[in-house]
Amino acid sequence: MVFPMPQTKDARMELANRIFFKLYQCANMLHKTGSRAVQDEGLTTQQWAVLGALSRPEAAQGMGVGELARYLMVSRQNLSGLITRMTRDGHIEMSTDGRDRRSRLVVMTDSGRHVWMDLAQPKIKAYYEQALQDFSMGDMAHTLHYFLKLLDNMEKIDQKIPASEDDDTREGEQDL
Repeated sequence: MVFPMPQTKDARMELANRIFFKLYQCANMLHKTGSRAVQDEGLTTQQWAVLGALSRPEAAQGMGVGELARYLMVSRQNLSGLITRMTRDGHIEMSTDGRDRRSRLVVMTDSGRHVWMDLAQPKIKAYYEQALQDFSMGDMAHTLHYFLKLLDNMEKIDQKIPASEDDDTREGEQDL
């Protein structure tokens, strides 16, 4: 049996550290520069993510809070505060689920749809163009492939962590 040399383990750990730190920096820059791109519409990147999720055809009738939290990979607790702000701003509303009157759905309002489709989308597309400048289609496909692979591995780790009511990180929490 061949064992990796310590230098190989050290090099792998150094690369892993750099990958995760760069991912952390990218997430912070996405929040900073992405929010700036849509600030005139009164949006943040978190609100952009919610409107994007609700704009999908399969979410046309709305999404349950738990379903939306799972899709965005955030806790229900942090999503709750975001929903409150977005409801106050008129981008979304809560409605009763026709299939289960006890359940509530998050639905994009006409005003939210206008902000999303007509005002934010052109700015988001311009932002994507700037952020992905000098990326070929192949570069973009490879980046997506590796992000999906990393996300899959992180979801496997998340599933091994026992859930607790006090632990927002169980659902892949990021402050929203």
